[in-house]
Amino acid sequence: MRHVLLTAAAAATFASAAPAQEVTLARFFGACEDAGTDTTTSVGEACIIQSIINAASAEIDGVTVNTLPTDWGNYYDQIKAAFAGGTPPDVFVMHAHTIPEFASLGALADLSGDLEAAGIDTSDWAPLALDGVTYEGGIYGVPMDFHANLFHVNLDLMAEADLVNDDGSPILPTSPDELLAHAEQFKAATGKNYLAADFAQFPIGVRLVVSMLWQQGSNIFDAEGNAQVDTTETRAAINSIVQLFENDLADPRLNYADSQQAFLNGEAGILVNGTWVVDFYDSEAADPDVPLTNYYVADFPVLFEESATWAGSHGWAIPASLKQDDPETYEAALRVIAFIQEHNLDWARTGHMSVLQSVLESDDYNALPHRDEYAATATMAADLPPTEHFSAIQDILNRELQAIWLTGKSVDNALSDAQIDIQDVLDS
Repeated sequence: MRHVLLTAAAAATFASAAPAQEVTLARFFGACEDAGTDTTTSVGEACIIQSIINAASAEIDGVTVNTLPTDWGNYYDQIKAAFAGGTPPDVFVMHAHTIPEFASLGALADLSGDLEAAGIDTSDWAPLALDGVTYEGGIYGVPMDFHANLFHVNLDLMAEADLVNDDGSPILPTSPDELLAHAEQFKAATGKNYLAADFAQFPIGVRLVVSMLWQQGSNIFDAEGNAQVDTTETRAAINSIVQLFENDLADPRLNYADSQQAFLNGEAGILVNGTWVVDFYDSEAADPDVPLTNYYVADFPVLFEESATWAGSHGWAIPASLKQDDPETYEAALRVIAFIQEHNLDWARTGHMSVLQSVLESDDYNALPHRDEYAATATMAADLPPTEHFSAIQDILNRELQAIWLTGKSVDNALSDAQIDIQDVLDS
């Protein structure tokens, strides 16, 4: 047998001809087909994340990243179907609240012992971020952000209603009664709705209600883990919203796209939406063809006794089967996630809050547009208690709340039904 000794040049040619390790990646955030690889100039969630992914594919030696087409609305159904079919993506984005469900089924790889070698420093993670990806002592994801409810404000309309402070910031309510009073004052002055939000589609209404529930020191579970949604505190939270509908100060029929368009069109003073749209709305306000021109971002107001607002976290996970069966692709997947985390400041341009202490303390992060306007949100952030049944419980709450403001179902009947159905889920 002849042994051929390759020259350095020939070896390099051979290596470059070898196929790159492909990593399939699933994400939501929307479509952006022309994102490119410049992570510093892209705008909006979809294009910013895709530019980071494209850069990872271009810059990580020996790795290409294939972004799979996925839809936000039924994203987790698609992920579950991929697992059921034995073809889960190598890397996929997850909300922290879904990790207990997937990890409890053995679907996710425990990354604990492999992160340092991949260049991922868990000591730089904010404690809340680490908690969000930890399940029964293992680390089942790499956190990417905190995201929370905010008040997006049209300052021109608020000024028209005499709801602006001397320093130019909006005057926001500090109680349910003041919320109603401000809304009535706004409508009388402008003829427009005071508040818009997606009350008819995604669970934005759930996030509003649970935020006000936490502000009263209550929650949807008691200390023993039993459902406790049929309460005085829940009624107070719901009535704070319903009073706006009953007085024609907000429209419960708006879905996500319609509520967003109403705000951009100057048809509402305040939009309840998340951190993820700050960069997009800021760019829209700079467009002379967009009616919204004087844009401000505010922390979710404290309407009860305690400071709290709904917040979640995005992170990246890897299937347990990939770690067990394909160590080379598993290593490549970790390198992709490490690259994404290295670009955490770029991702924070969306408006999301960083999960890395080094980024949070940087001048570049704190100089991002509007960041100082909602700095307190990081200290207000809260989420539902960890549960393997989060999705089912959220669906029940969303169904019953929408029944109240869209079909006229009584609050008593809706909360009674929610209490029974959530307890059934917990008991199962």
